[in-house]
Amino acid sequence: MKEAAAGLGHLLVFSFLFCVGAFMVAPVITDVTMAALCPGRDQCSLAIYLTGLQQAITGLGALVVTPVVGNLSDRYGRKALLALPATLSIVPLAILALNQTRPYFYAYYVAKTLTAMVSEGAMMCLSLAYVADKVPEAQRAAAFGVFSGVCTAGFVAGTIAARFLSVSSTFQVATLSAVAAVVYMRAFVQETDRGASLMRDEEASLLLFAPSSSAEELSPMLPPLRKAPSLSEMVALLTSRECTMIFTSDYQLNARKSLAARLSREQRSSHFFHSLGETGLQTALLYFLKAQFHYTKNQYANLLLIFGITGSFSQLTMMPLLAPKLGEHKLLGVALLGSCVHGFLYSIAWSFWVPYLAASCVILSILVGPCIRSIVSKKVGPSEQGMVQGCITGISSTASVISPLVFTPLTAWFLSETAPFNFKGFSLACAGFATLVALIMSINMRPAEVQPDNK
Repeated sequence: MKEAAAGLGHLLVFSFLFCVGAFMVAPVITDVTMAALCPGRDQCSLAIYLTGLQQAITGLGALVVTPVVGNLSDRYGRKALLALPATLSIVPLAILALNQTRPYFYAYYVAKTLTAMVSEGAMMCLSLAYVADKVPEAQRAAAFGVFSGVCTAGFVAGTIAARFLSVSSTFQVATLSAVAAVVYMRAFVQETDRGASLMRDEEASLLLFAPSSSAEELSPMLPPLRKAPSLSEMVALLTSRECTMIFTSDYQLNARKSLAARLSREQRSSHFFHSLGETGLQTALLYFLKAQFHYTKNQYANLLLIFGITGSFSQLTMMPLLAPKLGEHKLLGVALLGSCVHGFLYSIAWSFWVPYLAASCVILSILVGPCIRSIVSKKVGPSEQGMVQGCITGISSTASVISPLVFTPLTAWFLSETAPFNFKGFSLACAGFATLVALIMSINMRPAEVQPDNK
């Protein structure tokens, strides 16, 4: 595991910097949104609906884009494709770094909606495919946990910074961190060999020295050991005939059917319902806390710090210890149980300290992602890691499209004066029930069987 971690060192630094910039704005964005749309108020239906619309559009775009980006990374390399989402993520941060008035907020809203289609899902998909290329299957669950833990550590660092910075300074520092992440990635992160080094010697020889097909010869393949692809190479890659073929519906349908045949119904359904519940929780929670307990930026930051520190500790220490002993399937069940408790506790919060108690459940719930991605990673060979991680992200994106359509009106309704009964956390309870369905589906999962790469 130490050798694997050493091989992932530069990727972990890049991911940490990226997450610092991305998550630093989380404690302040609710106050910025409320101040821009409904100044002086603690409840704003417009803000809730706009947030839900943004999540739905982002999820719909990621549903299409992320599997394509993952497939392209199998062909052209992880680093070449990482440059795109990392660079796009700078744009919305830079807009609010200039000003936080209503016109700038709307500009941020549009830019964030468009860039998040590529940046949010693709970053996780490509990074996990990079990890899968570098780490043997027996250590992959622990490696995914370590990677997620480093990302959560970036979340903690960004939240601590936001706790002590002014709103305008928060966006400026977040922008600088995002720029630093891109520069570091281009300078130090090395391209992988698509898992060839992890295969048997004869399989590796076939992969590395097999004659190219005509499509591959015509494709603008990037040099495997090049530190940073040039802009002209990226343009050639994205406009190539093979890339165009990947965007066609028939190609995507066949590829997804092939992967769907290897992933059980329980695996797909469990991941979908967990994503549905988690996205619903994210949609409703901050606005619920604002309406119920009048939370401010500092209180949001305190809550997110508990979430981040607990989650980082869990992923960096508990995941490497428990995954080899319990196995991913048993650990997934325990994590989903914690996720259920997490949502239900928020929904019935009767005092300001209850959300802090609920946040401690993250020590279990945050392990769901690494577990499910490790399970599906073992279902395919090395040359399909990008596609399978992209399709799993696509399932999450599908939930991200559906969830705001359900939870946004529920949240706005039960936080308003026209609610049918007094239960402001009703939408959070519904999110908890969604994760309960995921837990029930996960019980029927069968252990993953590693599929050899047939290419």
